[in-house]
Amino acid sequence: MKFLIDNWYLVLAALVSGALLLRSALQGGGAGQVNTNEAVRLVNREKGVLIDVCEPAEFAAGHASGARNIPFGTVESSKDLPSNKTLPLVLVCQTGARAGRAAGMLRKAGYANVQVLAGGMKAWREANLPIEKA
Repeated sequence: MKFLIDNWYLVLAALVSGALLLRSALQGGGAGQVNTNEAVRLVNREKGVLIDVCEPAEFAAGHASGARNIPFGTVESSKDLPSNKTLPLVLVCQTGARAGRAAGMLRKAGYANVQVLAGGMKAWREANLPIEKA
């Protein structure tokens, strides 16, 4: 007990860091997100499929090179998804928000390796990766 009283600041630091870790774990903590380098590696080396969940107009304005457009509203019923549910899927949208929600839907549908591009198209552009326009 004397140790706890004498080192109250260490105890406080441990409690705060534990609370932050717990909050991160409960909120998902970025689980299932990849940066642009990892996304490119998945596509190039593991036959990953890049899927853009933006609306068709957003997709036409500029999308990651080689991405398939499956709008967020049609993700669950799309026939354009790979039939092999073990292939890595990298989902992208403008900011990553819609892609995160779509990833949850695809995981529930049985896709084993679904990742979200952290930062979305903004991060893709900042990394100077190829962009196509329809």
